[in-house]
Amino acid sequence: MGLSRRKFTREFKLDAIERLESGLRWRRWRGRLEVSPGLLQRWRQEFRESPGAAFVGAGKRRQDPDRVAQLERKIGQQTLEIDFLKGCLQRIEQQRQLQAVIGKPLSTGRSKTRETEPQR
Repeated sequence: MGLSRRKFTREFKLDAIERLESGLRWRRWRGRLEVSPGLLQRWRQEFRESPGAAFVGAGKRRQDPDRVAQLERKIGQQTLEIDFLKGCLQRIEQQRQLQAVIGKPLSTGRSKTRETEPQR
């Protein structure tokens, strides 16, 4: 059975950063919080970069709206491509079924004039 990740509340993280910033010896209180120094530094960095946007939700970062729009456009384009290819496959399957009913092979795409020309 694997270990599950701990989730810390926004208030917990802000309290830890406040203690870190106040100059209290982190070695004393870090043990009580059971948080690694690297994690504390990451929280501090995230808070310094954008205090209002830091620690939103349960450990999940907010999505960049531009990135979301870009991915939605890509999904739309791929959906169009998939629909086009499905149509192509349906036409090929219809041609195969027609060939089976008629009993003669479909054209290979060569022109009639090439077939009648003498070979050199």
